[in-house]
Amino acid sequence: MANDKEEPSEVVERKRGRKRIVLVDDHPLVREGLAALIRATPDLVVTGEVGSAAETLQLLETETPDLILLDLGLPGANGIELLKDVHVRYPQIRVLVLSMHEESVYAERVLRAGGQGYIMKHEPGETIVEAIRCVLRGELYVSPNIATRMVKLFVGCKQGIDTRTSIEQLSDRELQVYTHIGNGMSTQEVAEHLHLSVKTIQTYREHIKRKLGLRNATDLVHHATHWVEAENGRVKSP
Repeated sequence: MANDKEEPSEVVERKRGRKRIVLVDDHPLVREGLAALIRATPDLVVTGEVGSAAETLQLLETETPDLILLDLGLPGANGIELLKDVHVRYPQIRVLVLSMHEESVYAERVLRAGGQGYIMKHEPGETIVEAIRCVLRGELYVSPNIATRMVKLFVGCKQGIDTRTSIEQLSDRELQVYTHIGNGMSTQEVAEHLHLSVKTIQTYREHIKRKLGLRNATDLVHHATHWVEAENGRVKSP
């Protein structure tokens, strides 16, 4: 029955030439602002708004958007992991990440995970709409700075030179563990949160220390705490 109710709406919007957008952000005020921006854009329409990974996957059981506008900072889940999940389950849905997290650390990860673009929340509304349309056309969207960085990384890789910063060299899971450490979690707490063994988390901690050139656990905690504080300074609550 859900499909019977949903199908006419999809048909109507597509006949009107409007692309269907789902907003995923845990801040209602942010969703409200984005919805207002999209309502003022005749070729786009918001067909769903949710605030968590679980709600996103539940919505996608009945809703088939053309694009998901996704924030990485979701409660109880990692946005990158949600992106990977959506990419595997619904490869036809395009995903544009809209985030305050440092693009030099996350933009390439988003593209590797199956996303089609990354844009910072501080960009003006017209730039966000431009990014949405770009991704809907089947193109990739990143800022000019990130595009230049990625070209340099590609060239450096061809020459056997790794030009990434230490943080950028962390794998997605290592960055996740590192962030949890910076948020004050113990090894046991990180293991429980990620549903992994303590031994596995200890192995990740060793990998992180080696990649960041840290001597011991104390250095790791201090380094991670300072990094998370810097990130939180960029990610302002609405």
